[in-house]
Amino acid sequence: MSGPKPEFKPLQNVCEFLTAIHIYADEAREGKTRYVPAVHYCSHVRNDLRQCLIYDSHEKNARLIGVEYMVPKHVYETFPPEEQKLWHSHEFEVKSGMLILPKPEEHDAEAWEMDETKAMEEIIGLYGKTWHFWQTDAGHDFPFGAPRLMGSATRPEQVNLEEALAERNKTFGVDHKSKAEARKHITAPEVHPEADSWWKAAA
Repeated sequence: MSGPKPEFKPLQNVCEFLTAIHIYADEAREGKTRYVPAVHYCSHVRNDLRQCLIYDSHEKNARLIGVEYMVPKHVYETFPPEEQKLWHSHEFEVKSGMLILPKPEEHDAEAWEMDETKAMEEIIGLYGKTWHFWQTDAGHDFPFGAPRLMGSATRPEQVNLEEALAERNKTFGVDHKSKAEARKHITAPEVHPEADSWWKAAA
């Protein structure tokens, strides 16, 4: 495109780069764990709302596969019960080291670790609602079918993190177990009983 560059104002608000894995909520209801890598580019729209574009990688040709909205607990608690069942907690993502903020090359590792841990102290209390539109893990070349509600693991027995995070850990030079150790001190607020409803249905 020639001429003046358009103003991508909403995209200019993106200020946070996160990676984790997401699980298919409907399959979790059946006791199955099917997961996909989820690379988040998030903007903080308001103090009580974050919105993230979800890609399948951090590369230039990454495919946009979904969106996630995040709200603090006091907002989540105002939602109707049926709505609350569509949202997931972030406690296990944070405490297990599954969720990270990859370090930019120019940043000092120790300082970044401190900044990341501080960010996790906020994220651990957030609730997320996530829809994926593209099942890249199923080999689809295009975003076929209806959107799928996604969630996260809440206990270690639900997913083999060594396997699920191996490639991610290698790509960004991190160890999720070390992240978990560094986050032991983070206090997790009690998870609302309506959150992560798919795992409760599978119990």
